[in-house]
Amino acid sequence: MDLILCVAGRDERVRAVALNGSRTNPNARRDLFQDYDVVYIVTELAPYLADPDWIDVFGERLIMQLPDTMSLIPGKQMTRFAYLMLFADGNRIDLTLVPLDEAEAYAREDKLTVILLDKDGRMPALPPPTDEDYRVRPPTAAMFNDCCNEFWWVAPYVAKGLWRRELPYALWHMENVIRPMLLQMLEWQAGIETGFSVSLGKCRKYLEQYLDPESWQALLATYSGAAYDPLWDALFAAGELFDRAGRFVGAHFGYDYPRQDGERVMAFLARVQTLPPGATQFG
Repeated sequence: MDLILCVAGRDERVRAVALNGSRTNPNARRDLFQDYDVVYIVTELAPYLADPDWIDVFGERLIMQLPDTMSLIPGKQMTRFAYLMLFADGNRIDLTLVPLDEAEAYAREDKLTVILLDKDGRMPALPPPTDEDYRVRPPTAAMFNDCCNEFWWVAPYVAKGLWRRELPYALWHMENVIRPMLLQMLEWQAGIETGFSVSLGKCRKYLEQYLDPESWQALLATYSGAAYDPLWDALFAAGELFDRAGRFVGAHFGYDYPRQDGERVMAFLARVQTLPPGATQFG
């Protein structure tokens, strides 16, 4: 932190420094892997971009990513510039340059922002940092219905891929649709249990803390290896857990859970699993 502030203090182009992320979150765990999510408010970006070696002042890097220059993320409007840096000593700094004319807008984007340095006294006064914007939020009836429909609609895709022996197809739908919908429903369940007063963290990493042991073990059973029989088991485990969590969430909010959709789809999955290879009808 001394280095981050020292570099900013010596550089007249840097007019303010801010910090956000887990290091400002009073509810976040403290450990050696916490990033330094830093923002330099600068007079202009161009001089920094013209001198790519200026960041060497922070130390020896293991690897760096410049997301604003990456061709795999097209169509970006570059008014800010980020350096994601992992250093040989294990520290990581995610440093974003924000132009001066965006300073106030930036400061109000995230309630975890803390101003560390303000050379000109132009940064707004901010309240104490809070993670309230990241806490689990109750679903609307439409959100709940869409989650249920998406889960049960896509579950047969996984079964179809497994029957056809198209493992990449089945795995893609399991991990990119079925799992996100299942985790969303479990997030709402955890929200109910905690009065919607907590954040589950990035990628819902704290979910285990807020689920009952039975639900947590059931979730673990939905993770399979890249093989057909284990993925069948995981699919059925996901269906049973989603059904249980969906009924709980629906009952809490007075939303109609599509119980019959779940029953019909689970029966269909069982039929597909028993179809012989090359079958031409369901039988």
